[in-house]
Parts: sequence; C-alpha cells; structure tokens
Amino acid sequence: MQKFLGIHIVFIILFWSFGVHAQNPKLDRLEMWYAQGHYQKVHRKANKLLDLPEYDYSIVPTYYKSISLIQLCQNDFWLEKHYNSISVAGDLFQDVKVHPDGPKLLEAHVSELSWLKKDMMQWASDLKLKGDDETFVKVQDLIDYMFSNVEIRDIVKEENVDHVDSAINTTNIKGIRAEIVSTAKKQLGVPYVWAGNTPDGFDCSGFTSYVMGEHGQSLPRRASDQYDSATKIKEKNVKPGDLVFFNNGSGISHVGIVVSQPGEPLTMIHSSSSKGIILTNVSASEYWLKRLHGYGTYVK
Repeated sequence: MQKFLGIHIVFIILFWSFGVHAQNPKLDRLEMWYAQGHYQKVHRKANKLLDLPEYDYSIVPTYYKSISLIQLCQNDFWLEKHYNSISVAGDLFQDVKVHPDGPKLLEAHVSELSWLKKDMMQWASDLKLKGDDETFVKVQDLIDYMFSNVEIRDIVKEENVDHVDSAINTTNIKGIRAEIVSTAKKQLGVPYVWAGNTPDGFDCSGFTSYVMGEHGQSLPRRASDQYDSATKIKEKNVKPGDLVFFNNGSGISHVGIVVSQPGEPLTMIHSSSSKGIILTNVSASEYWLKRLHGYGTYVK
C-alpha cells in the first residue's frame, strides 16, 4: 500500500510538472488569435484565463492582455470609451517585465514585439498629426517604457526586404507617374519625424502628401483620409505612382507609394518609423503583407 501511494504521488508530481511546462492549447490560441488580428477576442480570453487559478503559473495571459489592449486602443472608438486602457496596458507589461519568466517570454516573442513597436510608432505619429498631444505623450512614454532594456531586433531588416536597389528601373514609367516616382526617390534617406511633411523629416502620410503635392495633387493629411478620398483600384491594375494602404487591425495605419511595375514584386517607397524614407519589397515582408489593406490612386 505504501509503495502504491509513493508511486501515485510521483505520478501526480510528474503530471503536474508536465502540465506546467508543456505547451498549453489555450495559451497557444492566444498567440494564434493575436497573429490573426482578433484583438478583442484575445483580450476577452486572456481575461478569463487570468481568473482561473490553474493559470496562475503563467505570465502569458498577462502579456497578451497587455499587447491586445494596446492594439485595441489604436481604434478611436475603443479609446474614447476605454481611455485608461493605455495605462492599464503599461501596468500589465510591467508585470511581465518583472516576472521571473518575463525576459524569456519577451525574447521568444521578439518578432511580435518588433511589429507591435512599429504599430505604436505609427499610432503616435497619427495622434501627433491630429493634435492630440495628451494621448501622444502617453503613447510615446509607453513606447519608451515598454522597449527600454528589451532587445527588439528590427524584424524588417531580418526579412531583408528594405535593401531594395534604389536604382529601380523607371525607363518604362511614363508621364506623371515617372515624375512622382522620381520625386519620391529624391527623398530616400530623409529621417522619420512624427507629423513631419517636409524634406527635413516625414511621417508616412506626410511623405505621400508632399510628393503628390509636388505634382499638383492636394491630399488629406492623415493616411486614413487619404485612403477614403483616393480612387480605389484593384491589385492587378496598380501602377507606379499609386498608393498602397495598410491596416493593423484598428484602421488604416500606414501608406506608401508604389514604385514597382505590374507583374513585379510589389515594392513601395515610404517613411518607415525606424529608418525614414526607404524602399521596401512588400511581397517579401510578412509584416506588411499581413497588414495590406488596399490600393488607391490620385493620378488622373
């Protein structure tokens, strides 16, 4: 009997240890849903897991509650009703950073965090552009706090998509489209500046509005407004000088100018929040492909 009891206890310990350290489907699904952009679902499910004592061992629900809140806050309607969520997200991320398993978790999710940082930089730029200085400062402080002492590799650099030859063949581009691409390429290397719209520094929509303005087209200042007012076009009809728009799950968050020809890998010139004006092969970038929303043109 004593021998049986001892074996039973060992079995329970091994089962508990396996349950703690093995992959857990409910935790894995948080990552899957987040990658798919289901931020409200991630937030709701993470909350439920945090209420279950059997998940007290894991910091994963706290991590996903934090970053899903950040994504949700980028939607103006959500933020209006849940303004304190920015602070809540920061507090939750603090819990992750100080948790014994926090550094390992953050290292394992470096790509996810790289993408999140880019989203947040674009969000901050849009807030600055709207004149919402109070929220801009909160988001800027949150970016500085979240990514201080956290090594975030540049995921775009890892994908090797920002090193497109700047001498793109423009011989087959004619008329106004060739002029737009030429003006855009002259800005290569100009730094990223929040709400910038001059050759001293650009944000994404400041860059497109400047370039198009040089050719007689007056664009709205925000990326979302540029999308709304542009003439929508299908992917097969996209040409150099058209605009390509991106959505991070909370609305239009980025815009670039197409420089590739139909049938070629989609390449844009745009203002990257980390590198300024660069050329990017969208077709080779998981980050940009996941966020690609549509195309528009102002070329008549």
